[in-house]
Amino acid sequence: MNPFDFIEVYVLTSVQRLYDVWGWFGVVALVTFEAATGITPSEVILALAGWMLIQAHQLPASMIFVGGLYAALGSTLGACLTYWAVRLGGRPLLERIARWMRVDFHRLTYIEAQFRQWGISLVLIGRLIPGVRTFINIPAGLARVPFAQFFVFTLIGSYGWCTLFLGLGYLLGVEWPLISDYFKQYFPSLLLVGLLMALIYVLVFRRLLRQASLRARPKAEEQGRS
Repeated sequence: MNPFDFIEVYVLTSVQRLYDVWGWFGVVALVTFEAATGITPSEVILALAGWMLIQAHQLPASMIFVGGLYAALGSTLGACLTYWAVRLGGRPLLERIARWMRVDFHRLTYIEAQFRQWGISLVLIGRLIPGVRTFINIPAGLARVPFAQFFVFTLIGSYGWCTLFLGLGYLLGVEWPLISDYFKQYFPSLLLVGLLMALIYVLVFRRLLRQASLRARPKAEEQGRS
């Protein structure tokens, strides 16, 4: 068995056992952890739930919207944990986290300034963007966005995200053998595209973001003094 087949069998078997024992509680627990940490991929968790918990049990498609609500509540709970940790810990906690994770704090200052400019709408938009979904909780807590607004906008964005991937799993789960074959066949090309995108990010986007953060830093410091 090659490494890809081993990983595929291990992941599918582990998730299937979890869902068989815990059902939707397992989904809620996984997406809660994902929203708080960003470690577990919610796309995989939700797509497999749509396949294993809805389509495989021959439940009606309307269950996608019910399951989306379950998952969205878990995702919102995880986001609230991060929000309150940053809101209560403040900038000192965020600075320690930034140093530990080797994150440029000037970048965080820039994002905070953008959050103050655009407001709560960034929470809703951010919950629908991969890679930003978990990070958006940090500036929201730092800016001390009213919790009721943060909760509502996070729940709405999370519901759209969770329902989408549950639906994809419901529709495409039975085609997993075909999808798996295509993925293995085109994995080298996908890996090359991913590496090129990462290179572009490092060479272009990070440089532009650093320049923008340096321009926004005096404004943020002036707001902090006021």
